[in-house]
Amino acid sequence: MKKARHKKILSLISEYNIDRQEVLLEYLQKEGFKVTQATVSRDIKELNLVKMVSSNGEYKYAQNTIVEDTKATFTRFDYIFSESIKSVDYSMNTIVIKCHTAMAQAACEVFDSLFWDGVVGTLAGENTILVIMRTEEQAHNLCEKLKQYIK
Repeated sequence: MKKARHKKILSLISEYNIDRQEVLLEYLQKEGFKVTQATVSRDIKELNLVKMVSSNGEYKYAQNTIVEDTKATFTRFDYIFSESIKSVDYSMNTIVIKCHTAMAQAACEVFDSLFWDGVVGTLAGENTILVIMRTEEQAHNLCEKLKQYIK
């Protein structure tokens, strides 16, 4: 069942400009798959899907493939995070990460998939991620690391 669902997800994202998990969930349910949002979220992670800008300028899910011209190998985090964020700053023990519109949740998901020393928790909106740290020093150190991903 999982293989069939993964195959259908890849088919759906190639046919439609699907930009949110909820939309993908609706398409899958219309196709007869009995899935939850949590299942769709895991599928996106397992299929290594990323949000890319489509030809009409809107974001959509796509398979994460390496562009041959760049001859670079990016980890999922490196790729998604560097394409998503615009700025990083902190105040006391809180880091604010500004992202391109509709990219904060994708960036936060890959951020949360890694271990970061001192992170208490994260919260993502449409274009902003809040990262709560245990100490101001840890916030400063992580902020400096994350600034390396700004293009």
